[in-house]
Amino acid sequence: MFWSCRQSIFAEMKKKFSQAECAAEEPRVLCIIQDTTNAKTVNERVTLNLPASTPLRQLFQDVAAKVGYENGSFELLWGNGDSATGMTPIDQNSDKTILDAGFEPGKKNFLHLTDKDGEQPHVMQEEAGTAEDGAQERFIGPLPREGSMGCTNDYVSQSYSYSSVLSKSETGYVGLVNQAMTCYLNSLLQTLFMTPEFRNALYKWEFEESEEDPERSIPYQLQRLFVLLQTSKKRAIETTDVTRSFGWDSSEAWQQHDVQELCRVMFDALEQKWKQTEQADLINQLYQGKLKDYVRCLECGYEGWRIDTYLDIPLVIRPYGSSQAFASVGLRFLHFPYLLTLQLKRFDFDYTTMHRIKLNDRMTFPEELDMSVFIDVEDEKSPQTESCTDSGAENEGSCHSDQMSNDFSNDDGVDEGICLESNSAAERISKAGSEKSSLLYELFSVMVHSGSAAGGHYYACIKSFSDDQWYSFNDQHVSKITQEDIKKTYGGSSGSRGYYSSAFASSTNAYMLIYRLKDPTRNAKFLEAHEYPEHIKQLVQKERELEEQEKRQREIERNTCKIKLFCMHPTKQIMMENKLEVHKDRTLKEAVEIAYKLMDLEEAVPLDCCRLVKYDEFHDYLERSYEGEEETPMGLLLGGVKSTYMFDLLLETRRPDQVFQCYKPGEVMVKVHVVDLKTESVAPPISVRAYLNQTVSEFKQLISKATQLPAETMRVVLERCYNDLRLLNVSSKTLKAEGFFRSNKVFVESSESLDRHVVYTDSQLWKLLDRHANTIRLYVALPEQAPGSQLRRALCQKSGGAAGNLEEPCERVKGPVGNMKSVEAILEESTEKLKSLSLQQQQQEGDNGDSSKSTEASDFENIESPLNEIDSSASAENRELDNQIQVSDPENLQSEERSDSDVNNDRSTSSVDSDILSSSHSSDTLCNVDNAPLPLANGLDSHSITSSRRSKANQGKKETWDTAEEDSGTDSEYDESGKSRGEAQYMYFKSEPYTAEEGSGEGQKWLMVHVDKRITLSAFKQHLEPFVGVPSSHFKVFRVYASNQEFESVRLNETLSSFSDDNKITIRLGRALKKGEYRVKVYQLLVNEPEPCKFLLDAVFAKGMTVRQSKEELLPQLREQCGLDLTIDRFRLRKKTWKNPGTVFLDYHIYEEDINISSNWEVFLEILDGVEKMKSMSQLAVLSRRWRPSEMKLDSFQEVVLESSSVEELKEKLSEISGIPLENIEFAKGRGTFPCDISILEIHQDLDWNPKVSTLNVWPLYICDDGAVIFYRDKTEELMELTDEQRNELMKKESSRLQKTGHRVTYSPRKEKALKIYLDGAPNKDLTQD
Repeated sequence: MFWSCRQSIFAEMKKKFSQAECAAEEPRVLCIIQDTTNAKTVNERVTLNLPASTPLRQLFQDVAAKVGYENGSFELLWGNGDSATGMTPIDQNSDKTILDAGFEPGKKNFLHLTDKDGEQPHVMQEEAGTAEDGAQERFIGPLPREGSMGCTNDYVSQSYSYSSVLSKSETGYVGLVNQAMTCYLNSLLQTLFMTPEFRNALYKWEFEESEEDPERSIPYQLQRLFVLLQTSKKRAIETTDVTRSFGWDSSEAWQQHDVQELCRVMFDALEQKWKQTEQADLINQLYQGKLKDYVRCLECGYEGWRIDTYLDIPLVIRPYGSSQAFASVGLRFLHFPYLLTLQLKRFDFDYTTMHRIKLNDRMTFPEELDMSVFIDVEDEKSPQTESCTDSGAENEGSCHSDQMSNDFSNDDGVDEGICLESNSAAERISKAGSEKSSLLYELFSVMVHSGSAAGGHYYACIKSFSDDQWYSFNDQHVSKITQEDIKKTYGGSSGSRGYYSSAFASSTNAYMLIYRLKDPTRNAKFLEAHEYPEHIKQLVQKERELEEQEKRQREIERNTCKIKLFCMHPTKQIMMENKLEVHKDRTLKEAVEIAYKLMDLEEAVPLDCCRLVKYDEFHDYLERSYEGEEETPMGLLLGGVKSTYMFDLLLETRRPDQVFQCYKPGEVMVKVHVVDLKTESVAPPISVRAYLNQTVSEFKQLISKATQLPAETMRVVLERCYNDLRLLNVSSKTLKAEGFFRSNKVFVESSESLDRHVVYTDSQLWKLLDRHANTIRLYVALPEQAPGSQLRRALCQKSGGAAGNLEEPCERVKGPVGNMKSVEAILEESTEKLKSLSLQQQQQEGDNGDSSKSTEASDFENIESPLNEIDSSASAENRELDNQIQVSDPENLQSEERSDSDVNNDRSTSSVDSDILSSSHSSDTLCNVDNAPLPLANGLDSHSITSSRRSKANQGKKETWDTAEEDSGTDSEYDESGKSRGEAQYMYFKSEPYTAEEGSGEGQKWLMVHVDKRITLSAFKQHLEPFVGVPSSHFKVFRVYASNQEFESVRLNETLSSFSDDNKITIRLGRALKKGEYRVKVYQLLVNEPEPCKFLLDAVFAKGMTVRQSKEELLPQLREQCGLDLTIDRFRLRKKTWKNPGTVFLDYHIYEEDINISSNWEVFLEILDGVEKMKSMSQLAVLSRRWRPSEMKLDSFQEVVLESSSVEELKEKLSEISGIPLENIEFAKGRGTFPCDISILEIHQDLDWNPKVSTLNVWPLYICDDGAVIFYRDKTEELMELTDEQRNELMKKESSRLQKTGHRVTYSPRKEKALKIYLDGAPNKDLTQD
């Protein structure tokens, strides 16, 4: 027997080995599956390596297991891995092997996983277990994030199922959605909902719509919420309607509050709303108790007491205080409420660390609690139902013993907490059994807090009175739990760690307990549906209908295809974009009608001249058309309802006399441009459909039919990418081999010219296409009163040879135009002083520039210039002045330094601009920051604008990288030979007048310019000179971005390569900066005004200029533009950093040597009251302000000039100007931005008065530069005592004053926002009963 069994075992093993050997020899098939049902998974691939004998049925099962979809809810189609062309479905129920079905061993077999019958695949759900799932259901802590294991088996799947959100929990209860941080609200609402007495009483209240807005009625919104919690089929419902009735906005959802605080505030609000109704005393009847608050002297025995009411009883977790007492203070409970609320005081304040803390100590509580032992014997006569009368009434009496202090104490030996189960009857006065049974309470709600004192999460454990089952209500999740889970909320740690056990304890513990009195005569049951009042029945029906309507709407949304729709408007010729929403069962014909109306084409084209085609917007490619499928549902055409599609739809239009072209899958679209070498023009595109396997010869025949050009002499050029023009000269090559893709652009030329025989890169065709590829269309806005308007007419007449009309285009201005001598002369006269400040090096450059000018003149002599004749007609005086200017200013047409200009600033004119322009504008917006220092958060530049004079005294000369000479982007317009770099190679330029759209500036002249974007900005400006009417050095070019933001283009040697078609350019008159010049904003400093910073004007400062010279330049501008008639010694210039005044610039300081000047530079101009006191770099100027505490006011600012950084000298100066004795002077440094405003209610205690330092340049003062604010006071002066009314009035005034100035009202840390419920729904009115 043994041997026969052994032999059979060996036979079976041999059979298995032979099968394995056969399987090893069997060929394998590699399947690569692409999930196209979701945009997130379309780029992912699933790979299966299967034996060739695998049945197709098994293939589907393996794919379903691999991707996590239910088998039978998807389809597999053949694909080539890149596109879906030519895909055919695979039979899922076939028993064919994958080898017989066409799969190839040893090769990659690409499959596409798609929707089935227009519905997305169903995500596979794991089967619910028994023991494991039961353990998960009892999970009551904070739930994991989405995508991880939750408390119910609906959340096991990695993908979030939409249907599981809508389905009701298997417990039968509905959760509440957490708006953001409203878990505390959800816990309380679920507890109230699970309280039969409260829910029944709420249902009996009837809302009168005529008396109140339903959205603002708190009881009505609670009614609606409770009805939804009882009848909704959803897993969770929103609480936004309830919080809206509280008068809360969305910001309140981000404020976490205490659940006990919310309970009190909400009960007060309900009492206010229920006045004059049957529910007026509901809160008191259910939750209010009565107690005696007493104080008894331990020596004489005298006792004073009063009667109080309460809604909850706070229980101390860890008692603090002295062990020695002279009086007995305590509470005696006279009456316990029907619903007893116990608050465990887990939040306390640690005076060692000065922070709030949470006590996680262990605190046990029984399921049943006998409260009869806590009733005072002397006060048994007080009926339990008696309501409190005067809570403040005092009386006298005696007490036998103080039970409360013993009962509610912390026994360190027992779990380090309070155990109410350990009540010993022997230690207390026995009472009648009937009384005890009447005060027996059962626990039904535990509100749990998880986290710290800084924040955390609330959820509720509630026992249902219907089945005595405990449930965890954790926001939208509801699950069953056990009594063991309740014990886990006691808190504490497993082992004994002494006093510091709280630090090692769990942060998830009970915070609020609610007990209900066990009294069969009062214990209510939830109302049944037939017992509902009539108004609740109507409300249930209404909410049910709304939910059904919402469900139907969701179903419609779930079956609605949403896809991008494009349409080229037939008359406006602009591409329009919209979103097409169409039900999956609508036919293609109906979808065309919807798209037709959506694109508003009723007046442009008939409906029968429109159709929908599959479109790829990224490649501008028409994938296919849908001939003969007008009655096909859109769900089938689009491949089902999806969140996103890999393609778009185009609403194609035609003229009535045209016929739609058929677009077949697999074709490529080619836009054919016909080139005419004689006219040097490129025609608009003609669309041609071709196949990738066609040869170039066949493709030429196709183009010949479309364009009527002979194929024999045809040259075809393919533009594969930018500036890549490929001549298709191999007739036998296929289009795919030549690099054709979905959408292509080709240029064709077919003529008998000799250009065909020239090398392609030297041919006229290549040059024309190269120019065409690099030509862009720009819209140029000329100045509103451009002096070149008449000049331009003359230019057109001279260059065109015909009577020039202003509207006729002036094409190809080939040379730099001559300068407008008279304008330049005026300009140079106004800037003669600036030029005289140039360094000797600049003068030497001027001598060299003289020869370059003459070379320039000879080079331009033979170039046709429209301004030559105008220049020849200029007066001899102007020509002489022009020559003089060229000698004295060789850099007139050289590079421009970046200005500080933003939009408005560049509209404003500098002092030089104002000599030739009469208008000036304000300045205050963005600036061009191609190479400018980056602004930091505190308003400072990324490098120091001006080095501290204190530190500069010990430093060598500091080089700056912000000057024009060192800026690589400000090279000269001319090369070494003097010839314009823009003319070194001919660049295409063509312009014509253009009428701008409405709203683009009425009366403003526009040019539409076609220009080669390889042209430099310098040459581009020279081409614009005839239209602007001034030399290129006297106007500025601004590029207009989105939202009409303008940035100045100043790098003359850079090309226009960053520009693109239809970009807008604005030309503004004004002299461009030369090398070493900077445009500077000048602000007036008004230290004692509400707004201390006032913009005055723009000025131009030059490198090498002294401060005094710049002040001299400012004097006439201040007089003419600002009305300030000053002398040079009556004002100073100083550094400006944001709004803070800084270093005082001395008259002998030189820009770029002593003062680092930069683009985007700003300075303060300060008018002096007397003679300038600042004479040396070693001095220090601070702004002092006296604080008078006895009068609660601040004096005006006074400047104090110190000879050193000594604190003693500062006090002496302050004593000198104030009359305060030196020994009584106290000072503090101001905080924040100038003028360092602070509330007068806070200045006396909030500032760091009288720092213990001897010098000002050390911590905590760090006063190293001019402009620091110093507050000082007389330390013997007492602070004024204010009444509450005076303080409140002063607080309002200070708050209003500081808010107007934009300064902070207080420097105190942010206070926690108080919880309020607004009874009228308006948060701006404080009617909260808190």
